[in-house]
Amino acid sequence: MSSYISELMQFLNAGVSPYHTIAQSAAYLESFGFTELPLAGDFSQVKRGGKYYVRDGSFLAGFTVGQENVLRIAASHTDWPCMRIKPRPELSAGGCLKLSVESYGGGIFSSWMDRPLSLAGPVLLRTEDPMKPELRLLSWDEPLMTIPNLAIHMNREVNKGVTVKANVDMLPICRSMEEGFNKDGYLLSKVAEKLEVKVEDILSFELYVYCMAKAELVGFEKDFLSAPRLDNLSSAHANLWGLTRAEGKGINFAVLFDNEEIGSNTRRGGDSQTLNFILEKLFAALGLSHCDFLNACMSGMMLSCDAAHAAHPNHMEFADGPHAPMLNRGLALKRSPRYSSVVETCAVVQGLCDRDSIPLQVYMNRADLPGGGTLGSMASSLLSMPSADIGVPLLAMHSACELMGAKDHEGFCRLCRSFYSA
Repeated sequence: MSSYISELMQFLNAGVSPYHTIAQSAAYLESFGFTELPLAGDFSQVKRGGKYYVRDGSFLAGFTVGQENVLRIAASHTDWPCMRIKPRPELSAGGCLKLSVESYGGGIFSSWMDRPLSLAGPVLLRTEDPMKPELRLLSWDEPLMTIPNLAIHMNREVNKGVTVKANVDMLPICRSMEEGFNKDGYLLSKVAEKLEVKVEDILSFELYVYCMAKAELVGFEKDFLSAPRLDNLSSAHANLWGLTRAEGKGINFAVLFDNEEIGSNTRRGGDSQTLNFILEKLFAALGLSHCDFLNACMSGMMLSCDAAHAAHPNHMEFADGPHAPMLNRGLALKRSPRYSSVVETCAVVQGLCDRDSIPLQVYMNRADLPGGGTLGSMASSLLSMPSADIGVPLLAMHSACELMGAKDHEGFCRLCRSFYSA
């Protein structure tokens, strides 16, 4: 097993919520000598040759400051389609306690059924200052619930395709209920017990249902990687790996946004001013003018890093001939009016891959099947920065478990390093 894929597997297993992904990303950067800066604080300690990061819950931007004012930004996202627990979730039926959920993103939610599931996310606790509650990360790391399918005897048409309703079919059961059991407040009591705090000190929480499956190499040759959250933690890891190994002359950023799966139009999403503000603060701390900042943006480049669709061996009718990437054949450069890639940036990516012998494929959707959008078009337009969309090809995108070629991640990491070093 290569070090690239081994490290990715650890990253996937630990990234059980966007908040946990950011926490491990911060620890990863610190292991390479990066210093945390306050997002809403003073950047005066920033110096040429320094390594820094800022974070805000489910958002992180790590950056290195070289001697030249050349911007290189690689951006990915930390969120994935899942279910989120509602604040007062307890429901009862059939002698079982079940939890009310809200579906998040465009998931293949039937793939979540009949498998062990758990909970993870941030919990906010009471402090003496109501404006500054304490944030604690919670992850049970054990199977807590499951979403049982309806038996075929009661749904004879199930193999012909059945509509899944989030408010009916996707409610996980978490315990049986004896007669007289009081369900109200049960989950909150379990959260308090896990964190060893009082129930009344819990002000709010955001708990994500996550798939308990671990990242596994599969196949006779162990050349496939099956794992939850490949879209898009594979990109986040490659961005961080490249940033920490690059020998860049300019200013390099790895940005991990949240909320891409629901449109990015949030403060922590790619369709926000957050990255712009960080960049402006950085340039001011370096004693550069606003015009220097604008020039760096317009002459810089962004890689919008997100997974691509691989050619499905059982459904080649959905592929567009030579524009359908295959597993273990290299990264996918995504070209479509929906993406941020333009002819000039495609040439740059192709040139970097050619120079460093990195396998590269081209993805374009079938003309009558428009693909999903990415954060690249939004983030790059806010900065007026050239951008290209790129990512590893996947099968079963947005399923509880997705599949990628194990060989493709090395090329992704090496391209990010080459991009930052150029």
